[in-house]
Amino acid sequence: MTILLFVMLGLFIFMMFRRNKKTQQQQATLQSQFAPGIEVMTSFGLYGRIVSIDDENNKVLLELSPGNVATVHRQSVTKIVEPAAETQAVPDDASSLTADDDGSAAAVNETPDETLKRLNDEGKKDI
Repeated sequence: MTILLFVMLGLFIFMMFRRNKKTQQQQATLQSQFAPGIEVMTSFGLYGRIVSIDDENNKVLLELSPGNVATVHRQSVTKIVEPAAETQAVPDDASSLTADDDGSAAAVNETPDETLKRLNDEGKKDI
């Protein structure tokens, strides 16, 4: 029974050291990617662009907005923010909702009363 307890304790300590080593490797990989001009997020939720990096003092200058610069510890920068993918522009009007010229939309020239009647009748079934 005692041997089993020591084996479990040893396994627990091994897993704990392994996790810490993995975390340190991920942090080192992340910090090696730091360069001026990269968008990052800090551990406390600030987003900014790296202006400069001071390796001796472990400090990073972040430009939060034009003219606003903050100095943070290098380890507080926890994530590199990828630029958002280009999204397709949505028109302000309803032009995208109308049918193409091939007549694929049902009842384009309906009056509002006909539309209401059609929508009310769609859910009803003959029993």
